[in-house]
Amino acid sequence: MAAAPLFSWPWEFLGSKKFVMYGLFLAKAIYSRYQEESMTDSWSLHIFIICMLRLLMYQLWTSYSNMLFFTRNRLIVKKGVDFKQIDEEWHWDNFIILQAIAAAMVLYISPTFATLPLWNKNGITAALALHLAISEPLFYSIHKCFHGNYLFNNYHSLHHSSPVPQAYTAGHGTFLEHLLLTVVVGVPILGSFLIGHGSLSLIYGYVLVFDLLRCLGHSNVEIIPHQIFDAIPFLRYIIYTPTYHSLHHVEMDTNYCLFMPLFDALGNTLNTKSWDMHKKNSLDSIDMSSAMHAPFVNRSMASLPYYTRIYLIPFLPISFAAMLVMWAKSKPFLISFYNIKDRLHQTWAVPRFGFQYFLPFAAEGINKHIEEAILRANKLGVKVISLAALNKNEALNGGGTLFVDKHPNLKVRVVHGNTLTAAVILNEIPKDVTEVFLTGATSKLGRAIALYLCRKGVRVLMLTLSIERFRNIQKEAPADCQKYLVQVTKYQAARNCKAWIVGKWITPREQNFAPSGAHFHQFVVPPILQFRRDCTYGDLAAMKLPADVQGIGSCEYTMDRGVVHACHAGGVVHSLEGWTHHEVGAIDVDRIDLVWEAAMKHGLKPVSSTIR
Repeated sequence: MAAAPLFSWPWEFLGSKKFVMYGLFLAKAIYSRYQEESMTDSWSLHIFIICMLRLLMYQLWTSYSNMLFFTRNRLIVKKGVDFKQIDEEWHWDNFIILQAIAAAMVLYISPTFATLPLWNKNGITAALALHLAISEPLFYSIHKCFHGNYLFNNYHSLHHSSPVPQAYTAGHGTFLEHLLLTVVVGVPILGSFLIGHGSLSLIYGYVLVFDLLRCLGHSNVEIIPHQIFDAIPFLRYIIYTPTYHSLHHVEMDTNYCLFMPLFDALGNTLNTKSWDMHKKNSLDSIDMSSAMHAPFVNRSMASLPYYTRIYLIPFLPISFAAMLVMWAKSKPFLISFYNIKDRLHQTWAVPRFGFQYFLPFAAEGINKHIEEAILRANKLGVKVISLAALNKNEALNGGGTLFVDKHPNLKVRVVHGNTLTAAVILNEIPKDVTEVFLTGATSKLGRAIALYLCRKGVRVLMLTLSIERFRNIQKEAPADCQKYLVQVTKYQAARNCKAWIVGKWITPREQNFAPSGAHFHQFVVPPILQFRRDCTYGDLAAMKLPADVQGIGSCEYTMDRGVVHACHAGGVVHSLEGWTHHEVGAIDVDRIDLVWEAAMKHGLKPVSSTIR
């Protein structure tokens, strides 16, 4: 079915290469400067600067909306932005290019507009009067028309297809809609020119304030205190709030205004719940601490698997400074939340960096922050809290046992998720394997893998120098299976073993002891270097969430969309099953198959190509 006329953007075929169009304005300005042409050509530079400022404005608002540690209690639509919305809004900035082109055309047709003072004291008054008298009612009328059957189905439904309003959503629309919006934006500016009150500062100011208010309405974060409206009731008709605009996305036949609810009141389209909901959201906005998530840096990049991007290198000093601040004065934060089968899953972490976990003096402080995260989640009514990354380190806190023992009445279930990690690794191993070589053999995961395999009659070569730790694990095995656990102290012992399970980082030199054709299963972070071309390497234990999961819009480090570490998936399964026990400390080997079957039942899928 063909799209309606003026639905698509003329430069849609360019894709992401459309950014060249911004460069054309800069190139024209540089060329004019080089040729020493008249000052009128400096408008190319001003158009470029305004475009860059507008892009920055929308980026900053989107970053703020995704700073969950600031905004969790301020969110209006309490959902995450998923991959589908991110992809659909990828070219949200098309309207900025359109309006830049429109400005250039006006200047070309009427060069007299290019000769303007820096400031005109009457310009602001003129622009405000024209905005109030023309732009606001014009937008209200156009917007209401676009909610008619034909225009909504063929044009405006695209904008309303975004389930979670954000600043970028303001630009998500069709070419026809933004042509009309360009007229709305242009009336106060051109009108001020025509009556002799235009100025350069007016253009910058009006355009950026217009964008500021558009971003405010679409931010999905309520930041306007209700006390202002209580003190000055008429103000509620002068400026809209994020709550007010969000109601339009829920109940679409109300709240059509641009920025001023006055016109909804005059047009009898004002949603009667607007002020009560705004007050409720405002009152809920007290707690400023909660979460940090990658999208607050750059939502689009966070929606893709991580890799080193050259253009981000200049920002490394800022990242380093942020690291120092977070290390010195940190709070527990939420790293992910998403909804699956009507159950909200939350994963909390502590803002620490890998090397800090290996500093003896840092252990007490880290555990204090983890404890704060658990107690905060318990207070908020969270059902399951997943201990991410090294927060569940056995040497640090006994895999979470420290906190459960200290707070025996916790309602939130503390889960390290490693039972599912073990299950994923074990299900990678072919059924016909009779012998494996295991490094990291006495770790939490190594112990569970060794005990599970020996019960299956698989001979496990456990690399460890500690005879005591080896014997303690061996004693846990059934008497008739203990013979399958064998202590080895050197890599040479695995020269003929083609199934290596790597739980401790090994160097390329140590990999050389594996025979040709060996496969390296691994549960070590970071993953080992794929040095041997005559061997194969497994993925880190991870699972793909079901297709019906909602609200996940960022990738876990280098993993693909919708793929999470197996330990995080373990927290999800724990929640879905409604299990009431804590999963802390040593892995219960008897539960490995049970957890695996539960994960399969709920539609989670392993991502490794070697799963049997």
